[in-house]
Amino acid sequence: PYYVDINQNLFLEAYLNSADPNLVLFLETCVASPTPQNFTTVTYDIIRDGCVRDSTYRTYYSPYKHILRFQFSAFQFVRSSPVVYLQCEFVVCRAYDYSSRCYQGCLTRPKSQAS
Repeated sequence: PYYVDINQNLFLEAYLNSADPNLVLFLETCVASPTPQNFTTVTYDIIRDGCVRDSTYRTYYSPYKHILRFQFSAFQFVRSSPVVYLQCEFVVCRAYDYSSRCYQGCLTRPKSQAS
């Protein structure tokens, strides 16, 4: 566990452990939940489909393509325990493959496809 106060900035770093220098790391989705078993019912999206959903989210410069740095402010679910669980999904792509998911950025679906 990592203990923080409400509204305190959380700084995170994801690191791809690979000897291949031509790989890029992309944050696809990062979701918070009040329970560790369920990331679909009661959740809060920080990033979804590469789109920023939390106004406190910020990315930080990294000199390496295989290291991703970001932050957001700590929060608590209303009428829930003070514990928040985080689940993030990353995509690994070849550097400079501009047709890959890593270079597409935020993906929004047309309203006719939304459920």
